Amino acid sequence: MDYFLWTGVIKNSAENKKLAALLEEAQKPKRNFLASLDGKSKSTKILIAKAGEKIMAGEVLIDILFPHENLNNQEPKNTNDTSVVSQLIFGNNEFLFTGDISSSAEKKLVNGGADLSASVLKVAHHGSKYSTSDIFLETVKPGIAVISVGKNSYGHPTQETLKRLEEFGIKILRTDTNGDVNMVSDGKNIILK
Repeated sequence: MDYFLWTGVIKNSAENKKLAALLEEAQKPKRNFLASLDGKSKSTKILIAKAGEKIMAGEVLIDILFPHENLNNQEPKNTNDTSVVSQLIFGNNEFLFTGDISSSAEKKLVNGGADLSASVLKVAHHGSKYSTSDIFLETVKPGIAVISVGKNSYGHPTQETLKRLEEFGIKILRTDTNGDVNMVSDGKNIILK
């Protein structure tokens, strides 16, 4: 693994302590199983995600849009709103990945002035009623919305979110009903596989 992108937020839990230990180990010169994954890099570079960061991967630009502030080593009350929001741009195609942000973070994004338009929106927080607001959809104007969701006790995706997406005329793809969602882009067209 060459890069690991995260917000730096530390939540006091056993799982996050394991992640922190893994990340610490990943930064050391590779003499372990990580070396066999790529055989090239000497260590993993950990990037603390913050709006304004840009990552080029060939012809693909990954533009980090959120969080707006550096969250490294913070423990915020609402960890959902510490999700990395990024826009992947390849030619004329834009894909917006929203993590688990709420409508509050969506509003910050809209007011932040970045170009949020996207052909494809990965719907925030599995289609929670607290995300995918009207103002956000008006700004992003996606043609396709992908909801990553499985069987759950939260009622995700909610009927409110599905209705909002339908009212905007957005094609909805759900992993619980459509299975894996695979798309291919040539920079001009997006093809669903």
